[in-house]
Amino acid sequence: MTQRRVLASSTGAAHARILGLGAYRPSVVVPNADLIERIDSTDEWIQQRSGIRQRRWADPEESVRVMGTAAARQAIERAGLDARQIDTVIVATISHLMQTPALATLIAHDLGTDQAAAFDISAACAGFCHGVSLASDLVRAGSAGHVLVIGVERLTDLTDPDDRGTAFIFADGAGAAVVGPSDTPGIAPVVWGSDGEQYDLIRQREDWRDVVASDSPVMPHLVMQGNAVFRWASFAMAKIGLQALDRAGIGVDELDCFVPHQANMRITDAMARSMKLPDTVRIARDIVDQGNTSAASIPLALERMYADGDARSGDTALLIAFGAGLAYAAQVVVLP
Repeated sequence: MTQRRVLASSTGAAHARILGLGAYRPSVVVPNADLIERIDSTDEWIQQRSGIRQRRWADPEESVRVMGTAAARQAIERAGLDARQIDTVIVATISHLMQTPALATLIAHDLGTDQAAAFDISAACAGFCHGVSLASDLVRAGSAGHVLVIGVERLTDLTDPDDRGTAFIFADGAGAAVVGPSDTPGIAPVVWGSDGEQYDLIRQREDWRDVVASDSPVMPHLVMQGNAVFRWASFAMAKIGLQALDRAGIGVDELDCFVPHQANMRITDAMARSMKLPDTVRIARDIVDQGNTSAASIPLALERMYADGDARSGDTALLIAFGAGLAYAAQVVVLP
């Protein structure tokens, strides 16, 4: 009887953590006043419905590649690393409009990462949290040493400027994090999942095949059933957040920062109430001046919290995101 050989397996770091964060905010600032006539609305209505006062839009030169690379460079520098030490690049995006090659491969080349593994993931607004979890697992399994996770979007390419329900919400930007080995736990186990039965609540309106076949082709746009999304996210996501705290082994009173996907200020407030977060927990509210940037929103919100003095190195932060699919993910991290 021939004895089968046992395959070798890899082992990695005991723990992983975020080593550095980076962000890129586009140059064009768009106040509510610039949108209200076209969608027959008011500044007061927009702020009451979403909390948004203004948003950032990319100019023609600020592509997802340009923005993602800029945020990545900053994250690598803040992590104290050279780009050649990055051996895996993960990009979370829904607005890279080329089916292939992956945006991650282009950014990896621009950074000079010395042939890093590179791939995109599509989990909509939850993409960055998915990427952080994947990066942590890769480092601890030994499949990677340092992983660059980028969330980048140009949602203005996919927004109908005449859609009263979405035109004022979506925006552009990029955020990035470097995940690497740690002597102590820095990224707790993720709680993630999806509710595909409700995929229709947030989706791309047109199939690309229908666009191509049309006599008057128009870029596919995002559509959203706002009230249904609000009801689902406000309460279902609070339960996911509490599960993530439980998996991290901490209580709400031990949390320093709450960093939800910047979808809607009312959703953020509803989640905080449902989770019974104490007043000592500092809450990210970047949506006021940035808008909803999907996969980029959590790293951008974190960057804002650092700038405002609301986040400090060593803080514990609950990251939680949800979006089309309905995909969601949450984890507790130690801030770099």
